[in-house]
Amino acid sequence: MVDDSKVAAAVLASIFKKQGLANVFTANSAAEALRILGADQPEALESQEEYDLIMLDIVMPDMDGIQTCSAIKSVERLRDVPVIMTTGLTDFESLRQAFEAGAMDFLTKPINEVELMARVRSALALKAEIDERKAHEKKLLEITARLSAANKELRRLSSLDGLTGLANRRLFDNTLEKEWRRGLRQQTRLAIVMMDIDHFKLYNDHYGHLAGDECLKQVAGALLTCLRRPGDLLARYGGEEFVALLPDTDKAGAMLLAKYARVAVEGLAIPHAGSPVAKVVTISLGVASSIPQSGQNATELVEAADKALYRAKGKGRNQVVAGSLQ
Repeated sequence: MVDDSKVAAAVLASIFKKQGLANVFTANSAAEALRILGADQPEALESQEEYDLIMLDIVMPDMDGIQTCSAIKSVERLRDVPVIMTTGLTDFESLRQAFEAGAMDFLTKPINEVELMARVRSALALKAEIDERKAHEKKLLEITARLSAANKELRRLSSLDGLTGLANRRLFDNTLEKEWRRGLRQQTRLAIVMMDIDHFKLYNDHYGHLAGDECLKQVAGALLTCLRRPGDLLARYGGEEFVALLPDTDKAGAMLLAKYARVAVEGLAIPHAGSPVAKVVTISLGVASSIPQSGQNATELVEAADKALYRAKGKGRNQVVAGSLQ
């Protein structure tokens, strides 16, 4: 309740309290009102009280009610608080300016108590509806944000291998196509390293499938440490097979990474009593690199790496063999 007349403010405040409206604040100047509302300190708005209605006299000495109303409505937190102007003026220009400043209603002095409470309760009902709508909107935004986060996580999980946490075959295929098209546009190299755990069936037969799963996870972790750049992708290709997709990498670079990977897996020293290759788990690797050309497709690069892997197995396993794209 803002009125430069302390008597008028006190009378209206007593009417409000008699009608059961608690927490009535009074101010006798615009400056005092702006201070109470927190409109003079925008940076401190979060700590201010919430208000449901402002009764504002138009004629005040320091700043008139129209200017005060504009100042209040310029504050985001107070924008939806209804303002009822009280005035002894009867000229339409003052009322027009009051409504343009953001007032929702006005009362002409002397104020009738019945009319006052009818206008006040109407304004409070409007504020309650606004608050309910804003709370509903906030809840919807929170639900939307949670759904968006859940969908994002679902998409991420759908692109990962459940056992090793690496990219799955689908993500690899999609990324391969994207990188192939980029290489075709920019004429940059793309390399593939196919990897297979040597005699993994014998490992499962000897140690059991639970141990086999643990072996796959350890091998995946070791291979992951060999990737050097954010654009490189390591995926579980299927069963005991892994594949690395290396954009902007020539054959020499891919061979170097493959050699690191072979050593990293052997360095795990996972016992493999059933292997005719070594006493520990080892891998065989095939490498292929190419600058994508029109008339070729990405699967040809994968096939070239796979053929190189097949030759590595034929040559005794636990080694790296380079292939070429015909």
